[in-house]
Amino acid sequence: MTEPGTVLLDEARTPALHRLLALPGGLLRTARPRQWIKNVLVLAAPAAAGRLLSPHDIGQLALVFCLFTASAAAVYLINDAQDAEADRAHPDKRHRPVAAGRVPVGAAYATGAALAVLTPPLAALTCNAMTATLLTAYVLMQLAYCVKLKHVLVVDLVVVTTGFLMRAMIGGVALGIPLSRWFLITAGFGALFMVAAKRYSEALRMEGSGAATRSLLDAYTTGYLRFVWQLAAGVAVLAYCLWALEAGGVARGSLLPWRQLSMVPFIGAILRYAVFADRGSAGAPEDVVLHDRALAVIGAVWVALYALAVADL
Repeated sequence: MTEPGTVLLDEARTPALHRLLALPGGLLRTARPRQWIKNVLVLAAPAAAGRLLSPHDIGQLALVFCLFTASAAAVYLINDAQDAEADRAHPDKRHRPVAAGRVPVGAAYATGAALAVLTPPLAALTCNAMTATLLTAYVLMQLAYCVKLKHVLVVDLVVVTTGFLMRAMIGGVALGIPLSRWFLITAGFGALFMVAAKRYSEALRMEGSGAATRSLLDAYTTGYLRFVWQLAAGVAVLAYCLWALEAGGVARGSLLPWRQLSMVPFIGAILRYAVFADRGSAGAPEDVVLHDRALAVIGAVWVALYALAVADL
């Protein structure tokens, strides 16, 4: 016969056991798996240099992808731990694991700190010192953004844009590929275009709604944010066209000027994305890219033409 005290003890232990078992899943959710698609940008520089065929290079890029994902996860964990109280008052963010109490604040801080501290040394051991330096700079910049810089007008746009640019750079840095100035300009202003379009869409949806918004978003006008994404789109297109035309005509052994032809889908992709920005429906860049079939087709055409240019076919 079971003692009454034993039953009560088991019942008390059950919720604690459930919380312990749910902790890994909660930490994983806090690391934002949906955001990991952004880290595919680590392939950008190696793809531009035609370095995606070697098994060694592919293995190294897979490692860099994991390291950057871990660094980004560290920032998400620390950010959610810091903002737990504020998130509980938000209609959507209150469902985040830390705000909802499924992940203790201390566990989020500890896991985030461990990832932030461990990824740079791992990058130095498995890649090179510059990769470790870039990861360290990314983590420090993003933590500064969480604490202070997200409240500074314009600087917040620059920091988020730089995060995307670092993703595009790190694959080339890890493989020792020289980064073209046109590549950096196109990637940087392309990222600014998407970031400003997202902020513009947020501001447009909130305008006149009377809903509570973060103070910095209120500080921007929709006219200013429209100017930023239009300017960034124009610079990105110009830089890409100058890079494509720099090669001249048809390369030796090629049937057609594939690099120059790739300007058409690139400009088409910018124009298609601008449709969503203008409507105020350009949310997270990965959501726009993944859920619009026309944009996916344009992107596939661009990839095909660019691959032909790299292969000199």
